[in-house]
Amino acid sequence: MKTAISLDDQTFHAAEAYAQRMGLSRSELYATALRHFLKEQEDAAITEQLNAVYGPLGGEDPETAEFRKEAARRAFERSEW
Repeated sequence: MKTAISLDDQTFHAAEAYAQRMGLSRSELYATALRHFLKEQEDAAITEQLNAVYGPLGGEDPETAEFRKEAARRAFERSEW
């Protein structure tokens, strides 16, 4: 599929130089860069979802998280090692 994009001169020339050094066509360079960008965005979205579930608060409100932390601390203090 063909598409057209607009780039500032500096980005265009840097991309052209890089493609030439790597032996890539302009299309190959842009397609590869876009695939990497899309994969990075997908990975970031997955990480964000996992952090929402397993993050420091585990999806809990701060008050509940603090209560749980305090309860764990007290239980630990009462136990014998």
